[in-house]
Amino acid sequence: MDPLSASGILAQFLLRFLPVWVALALTFGLSIPFKRRLGLYGKLFDSPVGMIGFFLVMFWVYTAIFAATIVTHDPLDQIARLKNAWPGAVVPSGQKGYPWYIFGGDSLARDVFSRMVKGAQLVLVIAPAATAVAYTVGIMLGLPAGYYGGRADAVLTFLANLVLAFPVILLFYLLVTPAIRQTGLPMWFAGLMFLIPIAFVVVLINSRFHTQPPKRNLYAGVALVIGLWLYSGAAFDADPLGIVSLDANKLNIFVAVVFVNSPTVFRIVRGLTLDIKSRDYVAAAQTRGEGPWYIMMWEILPNARGPLIVDFCLRIGYTTILLGTLGFFGLGFSPESPDWGSTINAGRKLLSIYPYPAFVPALALMSLVLGLNLLADGLREESLRD
Repeated sequence: MDPLSASGILAQFLLRFLPVWVALALTFGLSIPFKRRLGLYGKLFDSPVGMIGFFLVMFWVYTAIFAATIVTHDPLDQIARLKNAWPGAVVPSGQKGYPWYIFGGDSLARDVFSRMVKGAQLVLVIAPAATAVAYTVGIMLGLPAGYYGGRADAVLTFLANLVLAFPVILLFYLLVTPAIRQTGLPMWFAGLMFLIPIAFVVVLINSRFHTQPPKRNLYAGVALVIGLWLYSGAAFDADPLGIVSLDANKLNIFVAVVFVNSPTVFRIVRGLTLDIKSRDYVAAAQTRGEGPWYIMMWEILPNARGPLIVDFCLRIGYTTILLGTLGFFGLGFSPESPDWGSTINAGRKLLSIYPYPAFVPALALMSLVLGLNLLADGLREESLRD
């Protein structure tokens, strides 16, 4: 069997991503006819910039979802004869799996293509989830700080500024170093931080259905059961069903991302709350006798959704870059991890001779972050028209 030519590499690439192309076609095909009924998401289809960003983001989302069917080899398998192999190299006869290394092999003879695909799965599990948790922390602290003001607001703002004043990379380094891990501090941080999303959902339900106790109790009970199940697995790796689990490395990274992003989200939410709480509809809700948490959750927060959605997309991009930076410096992730940062670092040593092991994950990381930024621009553009 001959090595793949440039056209052959392209053909194999397109073929391996067939599930992604089908999923993208279905997403666009089913969304466009009903775009006028889909709110802000539907309006996004009127923004060329937003649609390019949406395409890039969904490409990597579907890649992460279908990673098991896309990869051609185990990302940790090594085939000695394919060390630093060029793209399209033929796998020696007798080896199991795909007959080619589509994007070549790295310095440890691992398949670059498969590591790129698995790296997408790793990034798109940690980055959005950690950003979402950071948002719940920022919202739960920012709403009351902006709404009530006073001494609590001053203390929370000071603490947020204190964290933001610390160099981000150094803070990440401190949070993921083995010495800090051995103290058990990240696990206890996780135990505290992961309770806040549960509290957010329960407060949201209670404030909405406080006049309907049967509904409130049912919904809050379901939320608590699901939340505590996820909490036990994510924070303490104690899921009784064995479905939800975060190993020590991923937990440390998760905690570091949440800890670094939460103060910025807090400041954004606090600023929006200070502006919105003086609006007429908030005064009307106060006149009706609505409670403070109802006003914060159901009057202020929905009217702040535009800037928050845009920032959420941008923040996932920032988190993706931070994860790549951590992997590049060998912090947090295990050495054999297929995350993009570690793969770029492994390939940079032979960059002038074999650029592919570093170039492929770097291009993947760049395209995902670009897509998130363009998507945020499109959402900002459409939200301003509302």
